[in-house]
Amino acid sequence: MSTALPTRPRTLATRRTFVIVASTYNPKYVQGLVDHATKEIHTILPNSPITLHQVPGAFEIPVAVQEIARRGGMDAIIALGVIIEGETDHAGHIASAVTHALLDLSLKYRIPIIHEVLSVKNEEQASARCLDGKINRGTEAARAALSISNLMVEIRDKSTP
Repeated sequence: MSTALPTRPRTLATRRTFVIVASTYNPKYVQGLVDHATKEIHTILPNSPITLHQVPGAFEIPVAVQEIARRGGMDAIIALGVIIEGETDHAGHIASAVTHALLDLSLKYRIPIIHEVLSVKNEEQASARCLDGKINRGTEAARAALSISNLMVEIRDKSTP
């Protein structure tokens, strides 16, 4: 598994519209993801609006994403959350349900949904992925959103006569 961040995507536009749906559970770590994602988007495309919607936990992310995707009007949705494993299987069930729901919604609404609802073993892993700059998953999510939104525009442009 690579620990290096992907390179910044090339820019095909001066403005894109993004929505972040973030859990308020494990707030220190999720806020780190939100901050890094927002900073990266604004570094690459300073005029791009970002709307943040917060939900209680990771399990609630898909229902909010569904309503946002149904409404349309954005280039990508970034789903952010942190699930820390406990002594039961609960975290695994939540992570799996969220993963499947986000994929289904992305395909149903034909909109990129960047899945950075992290499932980690402990707070040390959460800190490394959410608060540090070296392998920050918020930064990666922003780059993925920018990259896939570029690709979607290219695909649509080539499909239009």
